[in-house]
Amino acid sequence: MNTTLPEQVDVLLVGLGPVGAAAANLLGRYGVRTLAIDKATDIFTAPRAIVLDNEALRILQMAGLEEGAFDTLAIAKVQMHSPLFGRYARANTAGTMDCHPRLVTFYQPDLERALRARLSRYPCVSIALGADLTGFDDDGEAVRATVRLPGGDTAAVRARYIVGADGANSFVRRHAGLAFEGKTFTQDWLVVDALNVPNPIDHVEFLCDPRRPTPHMVAPGGRQRWEFMLQPGETREQMESPDKIRELLAPWCKPEDITIERTAVYRFHARIVDRFSRGRAFLVGDAAHITPPFVGQGLVAGLRDVANLCWKLAWVVQGRATPAILDTYDTERRPHARSIINLALLMGRLVMPRNRLAAFAVHGAMALMQRMPWARAFFEDLKIKPPARFRRGLFQRGKTRARLVRGGLLPQGLVRRGPGAPIVPSDDALGARLVLAGFGCDPAPLLDRSLQAAWRQAGGAIVQLRHCGQGEHGPQDGHSWEDMSDHLVPGAAPVGWIAVVRPDRTVLHDGPLEALDDIVREALAMLGADSPLPEGLPRTLQAAG
Repeated sequence: MNTTLPEQVDVLLVGLGPVGAAAANLLGRYGVRTLAIDKATDIFTAPRAIVLDNEALRILQMAGLEEGAFDTLAIAKVQMHSPLFGRYARANTAGTMDCHPRLVTFYQPDLERALRARLSRYPCVSIALGADLTGFDDDGEAVRATVRLPGGDTAAVRARYIVGADGANSFVRRHAGLAFEGKTFTQDWLVVDALNVPNPIDHVEFLCDPRRPTPHMVAPGGRQRWEFMLQPGETREQMESPDKIRELLAPWCKPEDITIERTAVYRFHARIVDRFSRGRAFLVGDAAHITPPFVGQGLVAGLRDVANLCWKLAWVVQGRATPAILDTYDTERRPHARSIINLALLMGRLVMPRNRLAAFAVHGAMALMQRMPWARAFFEDLKIKPPARFRRGLFQRGKTRARLVRGGLLPQGLVRRGPGAPIVPSDDALGARLVLAGFGCDPAPLLDRSLQAAWRQAGGAIVQLRHCGQGEHGPQDGHSWEDMSDHLVPGAAPVGWIAVVRPDRTVLHDGPLEALDDIVREALAMLGADSPLPEGLPRTLQAAG
């Protein structure tokens, strides 16, 4: 990372909150010349987002954050309580998925500090704090932007692409003319963050009383958070007064026994842009979508955005793929982001019923469903959450005989090079690369030489994933890893199977080893990369539609 303002970059990144900082780290890992600007001179130190899931933690791992880079607290369960029916619903969030806890709480300023500190490793990333984007033009070949510097001077920056991570009031979105569709809730909420609360809870709970709905959760550092819905006629000033806060917290503690870290009144929004990009401008995070907080997916959705977009930008600017793959960012991300917003709206109806009659109907129905095993499992096992799987996009459509899902994520397991070697998460072994993975088999010596050269030119690597106890055959050149968890072989695919895995860990293509050359050739065609294609096979983005 350097603080010199370059005149020309591959990507101009506007906004350096947690989503922007994660994007900057990913672009840095991919070696993309990036200028990241933020009009603030430092991070915002008040806590805001508080929940991450296993998928978000996996993306932060991709961005280079090591375990322990910021404090998290694993949450084993989420409970919903009704004054009429008691505990009427429960979600089991204990355990791990893809080597990460299924649900954690965290302190956002710590995450932002960790992400910014990590940027010091990347000389290709420049940072300008206190710098404000005042305008940009897209001439079809590049973006020409004007940046106001801290002293008041302006600077011109030419970038191949611009990414708006500049929040709900995004200048990039407005300047690009992208509509922000959705609605604002009429209810205001008071958030109270406190330290040193006696008798801390170990879970997340929603107290779904129509008189005063109240989510309540615990976080690292001895923190707890309450969110109290304002009733008609209550004002911000009334709710933030010490006497009112004392009254609200009385069921749990005495305010004089704790430290109030923050109080704030805010209003929920549910909005999404009509497109995630226009020309050479792209939106991520709150600039593209705002999710009500009832499922804790607001920041998670932004991290999904940057995981999807950044590798595509890198492959395009480095000449490894055609610019047409950038169209799949909107194709893949917008439907999933909308489904998360819809889930949050549904959960909002459960949390804040309009009146006692609505609470009786909704909570009673939920309590009744808990008596049905299939319905209880749907909620308890989080099957209600939209899967991390695309309907359309940059992958070969169609089903296969393996457990892998094209357009879905490759599971993460624990691997090692051999006996006595360190055991690491498999994403770390795959690296920030496009990967051709062989499950219990080694594709490298079998792949046509010309295809192998084209694969390397497209930024591809070849990795063998051995089942536990399987010996390593052939040259020990570091491309072979032993699966110590059975999550990959045979958990994800049988011995003798191969898969093309994108840098964001999405399965692009897969099939039996016998189809190796065809699978690689088709993957290269989808990227638009140069490859020795058989006559008659078009170089088009075949699966994007």
